[in-house]
Amino acid sequence: MRILVTAGPTREPLDPVRYLGNRSSGRMGYAVAAAFAAAGHHVLLVSGPTHIDVPAGVDFLPVETAAEMFDAVARHLDRSEIAVFAAAVADFTPARPEPEKIKKSGTVLTLELVPTRDILGSARDPLGFTGTLVGFAAETSDVLENARAKLTRKKCDLVVANDVSAPGIGFDSHENEVTLVWPEAGEPLERASKHEIATIIVEKVLARHTRRHQAPAAP
Repeated sequence: MRILVTAGPTREPLDPVRYLGNRSSGRMGYAVAAAFAAAGHHVLLVSGPTHIDVPAGVDFLPVETAAEMFDAVARHLDRSEIAVFAAAVADFTPARPEPEKIKKSGTVLTLELVPTRDILGSARDPLGFTGTLVGFAAETSDVLENARAKLTRKKCDLVVANDVSAPGIGFDSHENEVTLVWPEAGEPLERASKHEIATIIVEKVLARHTRRHQAPAAP
């Protein structure tokens, strides 16, 4: 099967030197891409800037901004049967990036931010994706409630939820502890390496996808 995975942070430029970013290391998304490739599938990894080596057997498309990631997903999504959106995409971007470096002036600097396009929320409509759709929810409060709302609002088959405020897991960590939020129930996974978590996620997503798309038995 053809799999699309997004990973890493995005960078939204303030000027030629500075940008708005986040603490995502990209490790979870890269581990998911590696696990799909290890299972024998064709994987396209669309990634924001990270310091991680591209997994073996994975096609790689680097991007920087949320707009670039949206465009890359829009170009390749219809060729995929499963899409996993693990990237930590910026929700806002500067309205008018400065063409020159902003100089320190000693006064308050006010930034005007505008919303970025919602990649996960656009997958079903307007992009028309009909395959298995997986989102991630990095939350700091009401984790399961927010993840279930995201599952419904963005028409996902699964949302992987984790509390990024908990020490030692989540952003910029080698370990994670997540809950798989399915339409019918939540399934907690114990704390483990991101590689182990990714392997479990991939096994369960592939099993769910196969059941969903399995041809009916001949009469």
